Amino acid sequence: MHIHRRPFLALLLALILPALACNLPSRARMQATGTPGSIELATQTAPPTATPNVQLQPPLGTALAQEKPRFPDSEIVYSPAALGFDAAAFIDSAGGFLRGYSETVDKEALSGAQIVQRVAEETSTNPRLLLGLLEYTSGWVYGQPAPGSDPAYPLGFENPAYRGLDRELRLAVRYLSQGYYAARAGQLGQIVFPDGVMVELPADANPGMAALYSLFARLLPFIDWQNAILGPEGFIDFYAARFGDPWSRAAEPLLPAGLTQPALDLPIPPGQTWAFTGGPHIAWGVGSPAGAIDLAPIAGTGCKPAPQQAVAAAPGVVVRSTRGALALDLDGDGNEQTGWVLVYMHLANRAAVGSRVEAGEPLGNPSCEGGAATGAHVHLARKYNGEWLGLELIPYVLSGWQVEAGDKPYKGRLVRGNQVVTASSSGMSGSSVSR
Repeated sequence: MHIHRRPFLALLLALILPALACNLPSRARMQATGTPGSIELATQTAPPTATPNVQLQPPLGTALAQEKPRFPDSEIVYSPAALGFDAAAFIDSAGGFLRGYSETVDKEALSGAQIVQRVAEETSTNPRLLLGLLEYTSGWVYGQPAPGSDPAYPLGFENPAYRGLDRELRLAVRYLSQGYYAARAGQLGQIVFPDGVMVELPADANPGMAALYSLFARLLPFIDWQNAILGPEGFIDFYAARFGDPWSRAAEPLLPAGLTQPALDLPIPPGQTWAFTGGPHIAWGVGSPAGAIDLAPIAGTGCKPAPQQAVAAAPGVVVRSTRGALALDLDGDGNEQTGWVLVYMHLANRAAVGSRVEAGEPLGNPSCEGGAATGAHVHLARKYNGEWLGLELIPYVLSGWQVEAGDKPYKGRLVRGNQVVTASSSGMSGSSVSR
């Protein structure tokens, strides 16, 4: 790995860590639960531990709490800041190892550029950031792998369950998302490092910085993490030098004050009744907010495409249609990075990219295509300026039905006046809904 370290800083902090112990907080925290793939948000009180909880001291503590964040939110997600960025052209011009790299993903041979772009689009992560992380950890964008390094782990997670560029990038996105959306939801509290050190983070950290805190905590021990975040040879300065100042293209704030959802219909044709099979759950992948619901036609086709079609919840233009997913751009500018976008998942026979549709027009047949599923259904999530939206930010309303979360993922209700529909994975009585 090419991650930089400061030996003097490491020695100094190793000496002062025991003096910085304090009580553990009870609010939400980023908690390590074993393997690098298992960070999760927890809201219970942290258990007693012999490992010190570290309060960050100046200058680091001051830097983390500064009024202007050092890294913008719009550089993390697939936002307006990514408009016009051509990952393939950038990789080609950089001339490094990544230019000639290829990998088989889901039985399909993909180039390095194709992998980066696919991960960026599917997870709604800025492709420029993905390249920056790859260059910082391995040198693959502009240079060659370090002698003796394992090309199966270009980002350095070294988890056998996540071998290869595609899986390592997706694992990086998981950790970025956990920090980003925890901060957005006001749940950022504590990071637990693989070496056991627990660090209290500023409660008002912006999502962009929180994303970096979370990711680098899974790559590095505490002492090296500090330098990777804010040191003179750290990621932020490294990134700006090689990929341009992110503030020069920032689109902040991503979610303007007073933002409200446009009128949306249920993605069900008029006159049909479907089952509400999944209450609020992750929009896309671990770490994203609980901002998606599932609906299924009452067809009994198993995983075969249902004869019924999911329809457009609002007028828009199809900007992505692949691998079971369809992205519908509601502002009509043809860019998935801007404004309101609806993401449909598990659709077969999808409308083509460039199709302009009105509300109620067909988009595709619910199926199991594009991901794990036990029966044909459609998964529907919302984005604004590239950011996945959870219920706590902006109410989710479809044809007057307001989505309410349950006590667990996939539980929940649709409420319209005195009508209540309860989510049921089996489509049991009480889960039927129509427009």
